[in-house]
Order: sequence, then C-alpha cells, then structure tokens
Amino acid sequence: MLLIIIFAACAPFSVRGENPPPGASANAQHLCDALIAVMKEGNAISFADRRDTLSPEVRRDFDLAAMTRIVVGPPWRSLSGGEKQDLIDAFSDYSVANYAQRFKSYSGERFDVDPVPTPLANGDCVVHTKLHTADPDPVQLDYLMRLRDGQWRIIDVFLSGTISELAARRSEYSLVLRTGGAASLVALLRKKTAELGQ
Repeated sequence: MLLIIIFAACAPFSVRGENPPPGASANAQHLCDALIAVMKEGNAISFADRRDTLSPEVRRDFDLAAMTRIVVGPPWRSLSGGEKQDLIDAFSDYSVANYAQRFKSYSGERFDVDPVPTPLANGDCVVHTKLHTADPDPVQLDYLMRLRDGQWRIIDVFLSGTISELAARRSEYSLVLRTGGAASLVALLRKKTAELGQ
C-alpha cells in the first residue's frame, strides 16, 4: 500500500480497463459540499464550531486509520495496540483541525467534482476535483480512494495531481519517530492540533 502511495506521488496514475463501483465521486462531492458550507459561515462561527461541524464529515469520508499506518510506515508493525490507537486518534484530530483552519472563509469558491473516477490497477481509484477561487487557474485536488466494507474512503490527497499529502507527512514525521518513537509523534500531533485552534 505504501509503495502505491509513493509511486503515485511521482508518476501518472496507472489505470485498468474496469470502472470502479459507484460512490467514489459521491464521497468526494459530499466532502466538498461540507467544506463549502462551513466556509460560507465565515466569521459567524469559531474555529471550534468549524472543527466540530467538520469532524464527523472528515472521519466518515477519510480512512484515517489507514492514513495513519501509511504515514508511520514500517515502524507501525512494531508498535503496541495502545500506541497505534494513540497515533490514530492524534492524527485524526490533527486532520480535522487542519480542515477547520484551511477552510474558514468564503469569497465565491466552488468545487467541480469529476463524476467519473480514474480506476487504478490495484482496485483503488482517483476522483479528480478542481477548486475554483479568485485566481484564474483552479486548484487541482485529486482524492485517492479505497473501497473498504462497501464504502469508498479517501486515503490520500494529491495537490496539482502529483503532490501527495501523506508522502509529505511521512517525510515530516520520520525523524520524530526514529528519535522519540510513537509517544513523541503523538505529542507533536497534539501540539500542532492545539496551535491550529489558537
């Protein structure tokens, strides 16, 4: 799974000749709609309100447990059950806070979600979206999605179609894991989450 993420961050998505089951684009559309809705609230709501509003949406639309495993990488296998859960909880809280901080005001932005996902050879798929802002060039955001228990969930986000958010996170956290272990990474994620709310 990790190799797929890293490869996809550096090369065009490979496709197979089958269409993915329906629902992947609807999942991405649901997230985009939630982000626009909270942006339209603007200064009328606080960071905490945005966080609490987006929390169930982000936790439903993203496979945060899988994303945490990918970010941690090989050290995941040697962690205790408690350490794994602490990392999942900290990473999930940080992810929610990140979205609450990024999408906090509205000036006419809108998302276009491609209704036809790009299937990948391993069974995953990519949903292509564009965020239109005041800039004449829209921001391309591609969602890498995996089907689990009959539901498509996001496992990575690619900026401009190539820049993997998880690859960036893994690079950022690898030294912390090597030097301080899971506890140090949990502490760092908790600190970053608290800072986003200030």
